[in-house]
Amino acid sequence: MSNLKNVQPLEDFNWDEFENGTNVNANCDDLAKMYDETLNKVSEHQVTEGTVISIDKKEVIVNIGYKSDGIIPASEFRYNPDLKIGDKVEVYVENQEDRKGQLVLSHKKARLTQSWDRVNEALDNDEVIQGYIKSRTKGGMIVDVFGIEAFLPGSQIDVHPIRDYDIFVGKTMEFKVVKINQEFRNVVVSHKALIEAELEAQKKEIISKLEKGQILEGTVKNITSYGVFVDLGGVDGLVHITDLSWGRVSDPHEVVSLDEKIHVVILDFDDEKKRIALGLKQLTPHPWDALDPNLKVGDKVKGKVVVMADYGAFVEIAPGVEGLIHVSEMSWSQHLRSAQDFMHVGDEVEAVILTLDREDRKMSLGIKQLKADPWEDIETKYPVGSKHTAKVRNFTNFGIFVELEEGVDGLIHISDLSWTKKVKHPSEFTTVGADIEVVVLEIDKENRRLSLGHKQLEENPWDTYETLYTPGSTHKGKITEMMDKGAVITLNEGGEGFATPKHLVKEDGSQAKQGEELDFKVIEFVKDTKRIILSHSRTFEDEKEEVKAAPKHTNKKQNDAAAINNVAAGTSLGDLDVLAKLKADMESSDK
Repeated sequence: MSNLKNVQPLEDFNWDEFENGTNVNANCDDLAKMYDETLNKVSEHQVTEGTVISIDKKEVIVNIGYKSDGIIPASEFRYNPDLKIGDKVEVYVENQEDRKGQLVLSHKKARLTQSWDRVNEALDNDEVIQGYIKSRTKGGMIVDVFGIEAFLPGSQIDVHPIRDYDIFVGKTMEFKVVKINQEFRNVVVSHKALIEAELEAQKKEIISKLEKGQILEGTVKNITSYGVFVDLGGVDGLVHITDLSWGRVSDPHEVVSLDEKIHVVILDFDDEKKRIALGLKQLTPHPWDALDPNLKVGDKVKGKVVVMADYGAFVEIAPGVEGLIHVSEMSWSQHLRSAQDFMHVGDEVEAVILTLDREDRKMSLGIKQLKADPWEDIETKYPVGSKHTAKVRNFTNFGIFVELEEGVDGLIHISDLSWTKKVKHPSEFTTVGADIEVVVLEIDKENRRLSLGHKQLEENPWDTYETLYTPGSTHKGKITEMMDKGAVITLNEGGEGFATPKHLVKEDGSQAKQGEELDFKVIEFVKDTKRIILSHSRTFEDEKEEVKAAPKHTNKKQNDAAAINNVAAGTSLGDLDVLAKLKADMESSDK
């Protein structure tokens, strides 16, 4: 709009000529000259001041006293949301007239021409300035300050940790310039610096009034794995995870949430009152004090496993009231096992109270007591001579430990595994985890042990062997094992014997080898030690001796007969009875 308040009427203006059009051309130049004199002299590419005469969402119209008004995009004024009609603003004249005859202005460029000086001035004077947050960037935000893009670190947005940066984009806020890199023209601003001074005053006032035991209201500011930070109105305190609840807390989120208002009690603070320890659980009575007074040893309780260890499990029967189930109280079995074999964290369990100390707030529990002790009626359930199926638990050099049921163990001595086979180690006979048939031989109730046997399931074959393997008898057998001291022979009728190397020499002089099946003569049989001594050599050596001895025996008979005949020849018939008696006596002696 044109400003015509200084235009004065011409005293000698001829209105008749103007109305008749006879003098218009003559005075047109004079009129243009007078009009131009009322306007500001505007040069392109210079900064001047203008007045805001219109504002809408898209543009701002500014009058600089020129023959036309300038239009500036509203986005150039984002840093100043309080802009109103009549405000004075600096503008940069880009073009007096564009193709549409429009005056082209820029507020942004006007700010830029002086922005660096103004930013430095703001830093020097600790001045509070306004800026427009344009966008997010790594580690913070980009802020428009005097047309310069400044950096706002995330830690400098607020005194509290920022969880959502996006809510700040598009906002106009007050800042302080905190750092300028003159070489690279980098500017760092802070909003936090504006409120720290005010908060510091608030902190001093709050801290000066702190006392142990004081109950305050605060807001949950941050939640970590080790506790919760609470804003007490300008000063922060920490509620450690162990002070959140009388019960065990694995995650503080289970108890509180961000921005929640809670009451806390001051537990402690340092001399300078910079570290404040707060408590939440202390505002409620200790659960042990509220425990049922009628609860006693022997009572059954239910609870949840909250902590596991190799030696036992901690069970929470009420929030803040825990009892320990030692691993030895989990089963009647005496085998060393880990508590994890019986239960896990989160399991709901029933247990019996074994000890209860209300003063020291301790309790021990057991779960095996929910079942009867299997050794109470062991003589009835597993009497001597009874047969059962057991599970092989482990081996020793002297036998096998087996389990008939949980809590009832027994030992099968290595000598009670087999009547006939000589077992060097139990692993030759069975495997761990396998089932094995047993007979109860002896009960040791005091030490909770059973003596068991396996071979007793069958009759003792040595009773039969005693009549079968008589010394001097010959039997077929196979050499199954060769050793330095001799060989083990498995006899065809059953059982095993042993032969030394000299008794393994064959008739052709060669040594018998493993796998050969030969005749063996029994040299010795001892039932008590289950020993059968055999010889292959004797089978043919004894036959030779008999052959050698046989002719001598025949000659003796012939000589005796000749003697009788000789005697008979020299006697009379009356002596025949005497001779007959003599012959009978000799034959009897020979037999």
